[in-house]
Amino acid sequence: MKPPPRPVALRFAEHMLPKLWSAGVLPPPDLDEHRLFRQARRVSKLDDFGPDDGWRDTLAVLLGALRDAPLNAIGRTIAHGSILKVLVDRLRAEALFAEHPDIRARPLAPPLIICGQMRSGTTRLQRLLACDDRFAHLRLYETMSPVPRPDMRRDPRIRWAGFGVRFINWANPGNAAAHPTGAMEPDEETGLLEHSFWGAQIEAQRRIPAFARYCESADPLPVYGRFADLLRLAGWFRRDDPRLPWLLKSPQYLQDLPALSSVFPGARFIFVTREAEALIASGCSLIWNQMVVQSDVVDAAWIGREWLHKTALRQARADAFRATLPDAHAFALDFADMEQNWRGSIRHVYDWLGLPIGAALMERMEHYVARERRHVGHRYRLTDFGLTREAVTSALEASSPAYRPSSRAADVAAAASQGAASETR
Repeated sequence: MKPPPRPVALRFAEHMLPKLWSAGVLPPPDLDEHRLFRQARRVSKLDDFGPDDGWRDTLAVLLGALRDAPLNAIGRTIAHGSILKVLVDRLRAEALFAEHPDIRARPLAPPLIICGQMRSGTTRLQRLLACDDRFAHLRLYETMSPVPRPDMRRDPRIRWAGFGVRFINWANPGNAAAHPTGAMEPDEETGLLEHSFWGAQIEAQRRIPAFARYCESADPLPVYGRFADLLRLAGWFRRDDPRLPWLLKSPQYLQDLPALSSVFPGARFIFVTREAEALIASGCSLIWNQMVVQSDVVDAAWIGREWLHKTALRQARADAFRATLPDAHAFALDFADMEQNWRGSIRHVYDWLGLPIGAALMERMEHYVARERRHVGHRYRLTDFGLTREAVTSALEASSPAYRPSSRAADVAAAASQGAASETR
């Protein structure tokens, strides 16, 4: 079991950061809750973080888990910076809501929500549907920094998002191979969830099982209430037509579907599926490439166990929720079908939506697919993460009575053997 070695750029950055702290060039990262709150107030020159609907407890759990995590210098720096950014964003969001009460009064049309496990093809589907201007979607810079700065002549979020992508890809080129993106690309709404210190994107970067278990059992309803307000803020800032339905996508949604449905009544759901062995092998590879940036000690076998658990949990919750939905609000789409005939799959989606798909829209989708195919892809194997096909099938069957192993041999073989793949997931 031998995942890829840690990139040289990471070792260089880890060596330099402590020297910069010692020299006073950069302040050392501080994960003390009270000092983080004081620093956020000082940076923003604001004081109101808004009501405590449970986010402070979640932050406390996260900080405790981070203190126990095997973070390196980069990991501590990123953890401190991301938490401070969220606290500053909360202060700025409350100021905007107070100054413009019409933001929270803004209506939200029932969204179209793409639900699928990580690496099931949801990114490709989201970016295809984002070619359609009958849907509103967030770009990466908007989800990385969901609170705009109306007082700025130029939106600095685009520049900072581009810098962040370049840094991560420099630190570990495996990230770019596993999930290519850019500041202006349509992307999932992880930043809106992180605004409440919620979501698997936080735990996908670090070994923090106590935080993961907390989020699996805590009530997500307040998280999605805040999430909806941030969508309203984005639409208000962009002057979007409020009748446009949002196109939403995140693997986290599988874990929180009842809360998501409660906040967005009338939402329609597309459930994207993929053969479990390839799904989990590819997901573990992506997790490895994220964790290796922030920790010197990354246990591939632990990643395998943790993400098999996460996949099984989400599968069980999704199966139970989907059984409650009428056909008019639930559509199933398979990864392999998209691989073999994406045009036909997209036409089936549009038939279900009851929307025409004209030549101009199809041309935009063709352009995206041609660009996607230039992506090199990455390699993954179940055995790199201590897993077998039998272990995957057993875990999923135990968690969800509705689970049935796929017979799609090609996808299974890709995960179980050499695992070469070119994918945007």
